[in-house]
Parts: sequence; structure tokens; C-alpha cells
Amino acid sequence: MPLILITGIPSSGKSARALEIKSYFEDVREKTVHLVNENDIITASGTQKNVIFLDATKEKQVRGLIKSEAQRLISREDIVIIDAGNYIKGYRYELYCMSKASKTTQCTVHCEVTVNTAWEWNNLREKEDDCYTQETFDALTMRFEPPDSRNRWDSPLFTVLPGNKVPVDQVHSVLFERKAPPPNQSTQCAPLSSTNFLYEIDRITQDVVTAILSAQKLGLEGEVKIPGYKDCVLLTNGANMTAAQLTRLRRQFLAYTKLHPSNDISKTGLLFVQFLNTSLR
Repeated sequence: MPLILITGIPSSGKSARALEIKSYFEDVREKTVHLVNENDIITASGTQKNVIFLDATKEKQVRGLIKSEAQRLISREDIVIIDAGNYIKGYRYELYCMSKASKTTQCTVHCEVTVNTAWEWNNLREKEDDCYTQETFDALTMRFEPPDSRNRWDSPLFTVLPGNKVPVDQVHSVLFERKAPPPNQSTQCAPLSSTNFLYEIDRITQDVVTAILSAQKLGLEGEVKIPGYKDCVLLTNGANMTAAQLTRLRRQFLAYTKLHPSNDISKTGLLFVQFLNTSLR
């Protein structure tokens, strides 16, 4: 179900923290955990990471592959850990929107170390391909945008210092003992409706608009009854509505109705007039 983002400058111990979290959830909580590892994706590409991180296009492609893999694995049951630098604020926001659209919780674990310590750890790596060059290390460190707990896409945020353990019990709590944020309505697919339904609500709302404009031309004020629609009374409160204003409100009502279709289409006229009355207050 949840998504865990690991962040940190190069060689800050991100993979070690990811494995620590993975071990806890698998051994203690008996959860299924998927680990999306940046180094594995880079290795599979056949290009060295020092080449990739100095080429904006290649680097963007790697980020896209990481996101695609996480999106493929994310579900309401399993845990997905993204073990990567995740150093771009906008990219973390994209991942947040992805988890939000999937109705899952999310948290960030940040590996906080000094630049000098990270460089020392980098030089201790046994394989040459695992080491960052000075140029790549400096470039990634300079571009790193630290997570901020005040940003909803970085929160809840756990900052882990060298020598300390990840507060895994707290991580479990924020991921499994709170509700996932509701997905944005714009990211959700509109419910399927019959062609007849869409035609009818379009016709009914247009009839109501035409009746209101006709009544205003006749100088009617106060309560305007809509012919042919029982109990549909527009309360103008002495204000005339322009054709442009009615068209804009009609579009808003249609957009909402398509996402939340009523089982009783006969109430469309009444609901539309109630919507207009609310807008006139």
C-alpha cells in the first residue's frame, strides 16, 4: 500500500537505510516489500552512472524509469521503497501525486550526513563503477533540494543521522494508522454514463437557462418559476444574470454532474436551479 521515498546526497547511506526498512517490514510486520533501486536501473541501462548524471537527458530518462516501475508496483497492499537520490523537489511532488492518485499513504526518509562524510564513504567503495567522480558528486550535491516537512509531498519526514537507526515503528504508524489523502478529482476517471443521460442533462439545463433569460427580458424579478419543471423556482434576489454568467454556471454544473451522475434524471432541473440559487447568494 504505502510508498517510502529515500532521499540524500550521493553516498549518504540511502541503500543501507532502504534495506533496513525492507528487512523490518518483511521480518517483523510480514509485509510484501518492493524495492525500486536507482543503481539497478542504471546498471540495466548499460551506461555508467557518472555518465548519466552529467547528461540531463539520460538522467531524466532514469527518473522516468524509476517512476514507471514504482507506478507498476504500487498497490493498496504492498510497500514500495524508492531507493534513489530523489533530490529534485518537483520530482518528489510527482511521486506524491502518483501515490495520492493510487489512494496510498507516503512518507520520506532522509539520510542526513555532511558532504565530507559522504565523500569519504564514496571513496571507500570497492568497485570503481560504484564510486562517483568528484565532478559528478559535486554536481549532485549542489543540485540537491533537501526535503522540508512543511511540504505535504515531503511529509511525514524522518531525518536519520549517521549511527542512528531508522524509527521503523514510527514509519509503520504513519503509513498504516492514518488515512491516505483523497485523490484529486482531476486525476480520477469520470464515471461512464449513457449517451441518453448526457443528452438529457444538457437539454434540461439549456431549457432552464432559456427560461431564465426569457423571464428577465419580460422584466420578471424576485421568484422566477421555470415552466415545465415542478418546484423549480429561481430566487434572483433582484439581480439579473447575464447569458455569459449562466453559461459559465451551466458548464460547472454539467462537469460536476458527469462525475457524480444522479440515478433520477428527473431531478436534474431542480438540482440545477438549486445550484444557481446557491451561486446567487
